[in-house]
Amino acid sequence: MKLLNRLTFTLILTMLATASFAQEAPPTGQVLDKIVAKVDNYILLESDVQRAYMEALSQNQQGQVAPTRCEVFESLMINKLMVAKAEVDSIMVTDAEVMLQTDQRFSMVMQQFGGDEATLVEAYGKTSEQLKAEIEDVIREQLIVTRMRGQITEGLTVSPNDVRQFYNSIPKDSLPLFTSEATVGQIVIKPEVNPQTKQALYDQLLQFKKDIGEGKADFADLARKYSEDPGSAAMGGDLGFASKGQMVPQYENAALALKQGEISDPVESDYGFHMIQLLEIKGNTYNTRHILMAPRATQADLKKSERLLDSLRTEIKAGRMDFAKAAKDFSDDRSTSDAGGFFTDPSTNSNRLSLRTLEDPLLFFMIDTMQVGDITMPMEFDDPRDGKKVRILYYKAKYPAHRANMEDDYEKLKAATLRKKEEEILSKWFITAKEDIYIDLDPAYDRCNALSEK
Repeated sequence: MKLLNRLTFTLILTMLATASFAQEAPPTGQVLDKIVAKVDNYILLESDVQRAYMEALSQNQQGQVAPTRCEVFESLMINKLMVAKAEVDSIMVTDAEVMLQTDQRFSMVMQQFGGDEATLVEAYGKTSEQLKAEIEDVIREQLIVTRMRGQITEGLTVSPNDVRQFYNSIPKDSLPLFTSEATVGQIVIKPEVNPQTKQALYDQLLQFKKDIGEGKADFADLARKYSEDPGSAAMGGDLGFASKGQMVPQYENAALALKQGEISDPVESDYGFHMIQLLEIKGNTYNTRHILMAPRATQADLKKSERLLDSLRTEIKAGRMDFAKAAKDFSDDRSTSDAGGFFTDPSTNSNRLSLRTLEDPLLFFMIDTMQVGDITMPMEFDDPRDGKKVRILYYKAKYPAHRANMEDDYEKLKAATLRKKEEEILSKWFITAKEDIYIDLDPAYDRCNALSEK
């Protein structure tokens, strides 16, 4: 198929040179909308194409060939085809899967606005319910497409020889130019909150329960005012329906032990203390709302963590302890500890990444002041979910700007090779699949030859 062949270098090389995903942003303008493609019962809007095209341009690296509007249109159209074909083949995702990721994505959006729904409405021109519904539709399609791609390309692997052949097939003047990269690690300690602080928070939630029972307070109002779960606070604490196994065990066990309408005593999980109300049980799913409040570490709690990290730093600098082993044994940040404490690019699994990939701007500026081999003194920082923590940073290596090569960029090239082989398999699949699904394209996009097999 023309699309997949033509997009191979553009998309793969962009992936090679891009180390982060674009963040969602409020809309910046209006697009006169219309349906530009119908794929069975699914539609593609002009605004969808415009939004995806602008995002693709924003992610495109300097010196790389930008994707065309036709290429973006064709890619979106293929996604719709995958969703339609998945329905025919009975390949679906559960509501619980969709809602879990929807809640996570919506929580990220709400965090950008400090949990303030009024600010969110002003920025997007939509209520939180409307925005959450839109996110749910996008998440459902993404999950189905991912599952469909996984089934089509199941068992696909690449060998070192495949990677070398892919690398040699790229014209030398088309190899991506990587900016300077670094390998950076961290060991993070989450302070253990003292019992007195926990008890005070527990008692506060018990008082909330008493006030609600006496009619002095409303659960939803208290959730909006006090809950520290940004994704549900604006909804009065409502988490929607969840299937068994979706919530953390402490939460689920407490929720399912309640009668409909009943409110629990405070329940502790890794997220903090929850006061839970069971709203409804429907089949194997249940709907709850909660007020989440997390106990915060005091300065005395933080000092204990600093002393532990300082002793680890001393042992590492003296050569008596390996940084990676210390991170695996002691770090409370699971996203990095399993990789020996090092930050990795999720698209390539490489621990060589551009500093701009580090999402925390404080990390970027701190690393910029360090020399290779440095390990910082213990530093406090704010985790958006867990409050204050303490960490040390290790600047292991720095790599100058360079053209992609086998020695320095093998993991990235391996990921790109796998992607290319996936596209070749999907190309063959498309030829057959499009015969089984009704497709109607707007004449304005006829020039894209989206259904061409060449």
